[in-house]
Amino acid sequence: MASPDRLADPGAALFDGFVAHLVTERRLAAHTVDNYGRDVRQLLELRGEADVMKLSVHDLRRFLARLHGQGLGGRSLARKLSAWRAFFAWLARDHGLAVNPALGLKAPRAPRHLPSTLTPDQAAQLLDGDEEGVIGARDRALFELVYSSGLRLAEAVGLSLGDVDLRDRSVKVLGKGARTRVVPVGAAAVTALEQWFVVRDTVALPGESALFVGLRGRRISPRVVQERLRRRALARGLDVGVHPHALRHSFASHLLQSSGDLRAVQELLGHASLSTTQVYTHLDYQHLAKVYDAAHPRARRK
Repeated sequence: MASPDRLADPGAALFDGFVAHLVTERRLAAHTVDNYGRDVRQLLELRGEADVMKLSVHDLRRFLARLHGQGLGGRSLARKLSAWRAFFAWLARDHGLAVNPALGLKAPRAPRHLPSTLTPDQAAQLLDGDEEGVIGARDRALFELVYSSGLRLAEAVGLSLGDVDLRDRSVKVLGKGARTRVVPVGAAAVTALEQWFVVRDTVALPGESALFVGLRGRRISPRVVQERLRRRALARGLDVGVHPHALRHSFASHLLQSSGDLRAVQELLGHASLSTTQVYTHLDYQHLAKVYDAAHPRARRK
């Protein structure tokens, strides 16, 4: 039962309804719901005693300016503004809000950082070699699959046994926004998965459907994956920070360097917009520039 304080605050009741909408209607991932909820909760704190249904674009601009003055960068402000925009859109649809005050508002532009990637040699150094024990077999299968198919960390740990088809060499992935895509699985990842399937049942609890499980037999957590990859990189002598998303970035960069097909890379990554994928063209240009500088006889100044 809701507390008297929440019942007395219409904003709190609207917040609860919005979160329920994200979960039941939009079916967003739990961490995405948490992020939206945190940003909308902050909006409700910033408005003070004001009626949330009467907030204007000027109010929101003032809130953004206050957050920016507290040190929040353009990327964080853009994320908050996106959550606010979704909140007001829901209010317009379900509660009769006349105008969405967040429409047309833009956060300060954040500098665009290129994603960190491994070179093909570094990827091979990280992934090659036989692994000892059940956990070693699991780690290799997991990391090979992430690099082979460009999976997000949440997508990889969320896989179930029925999502992988080794005969067809494909995996069905539930991505952002509950969008499903089917992506190919490379030969090295297929081999690693076959080896993992041989020993998986020795640790998985009866009836556990997760593809990758931990020592307790349940679905592996993202934090465990991050730590296992960090340790593996150190043990393999890699002096660069390696995290699961770096494998996804490396997949995209290496595939684009080989194929030049940006649309195909977009589909494989599960990007809703091609503009999101275009960041990898900068990486591809960096690679080509290095090749040019090293190989062209007139590239370097004497």
